[in-house]
Amino acid sequence: MAEANVEFLQLHDSVLEKLGLGIVGGAVPAGTRISADDVATRFEVSRTVVREVVRVLESLGLLTVRRRVGITVLDSEHWNSLDPLVIRWQLAGPRRAEQLLVLSELRSGIEPLAARLAAARATPAQCGKLTAAVIGMSATSRSADSDAYLAHDSDFHRTLLAASGNPMLRSMSDIVVEVLAGRTRHALMPHQADPEAIRLHGAVASAVQAGDAAAAEQAMLEIVSESTGAMLATENSTESSPT
Repeated sequence: MAEANVEFLQLHDSVLEKLGLGIVGGAVPAGTRISADDVATRFEVSRTVVREVVRVLESLGLLTVRRRVGITVLDSEHWNSLDPLVIRWQLAGPRRAEQLLVLSELRSGIEPLAARLAAARATPAQCGKLTAAVIGMSATSRSADSDAYLAHDSDFHRTLLAASGNPMLRSMSDIVVEVLAGRTRHALMPHQADPEAIRLHGAVASAVQAGDAAAAEQAMLEIVSESTGAMLATENSTESSPT
């Protein structure tokens, strides 16, 4: 039974990823009618798997299911653009640079604010976590495109958003982490971290611990700006490189 459940989940995740990428990436355009039987045949899975995949995609606003009409792909205006899965698929698509800019604009609105609030609300334990994350980033900075560096970077941003004391900001942590993961996943992260980026993370941690709201906010804004510039420069360089 356990093996059957594992196999079901693996098939489910595989089909979900392929269909999601196809819709978000434009390979399956809005208005397309999808047959559950065709999907089952194409991916060699059961209708139960297809039904569950469609349910997830419908919850994300990528599909609509109507009686006598069937399954229809929806336009991007219906997508749940804040869902980490949708963000992941958009970063894997042909409009990655545009999506990076949109996400960076979002981050510039929420993370500096979180840093400012954290300076007044962070607990000693959260201050310790921020410092530990910076130390971890520094220790793995010579392999900044690795999972180890990503884990420390993710810990920093999750902790900062939680330290804001605002549950709405804390709920944005999965979105921010998905952006960080996408940077690593799509080779937009340098092998060796920019020392200025490490310094700025340390500056945020120090300012939060010192209760300096203005300094924490400014340093966090600079982190987002540095990250955006580096990602877009790498993405543009990749796009212009001869194939």
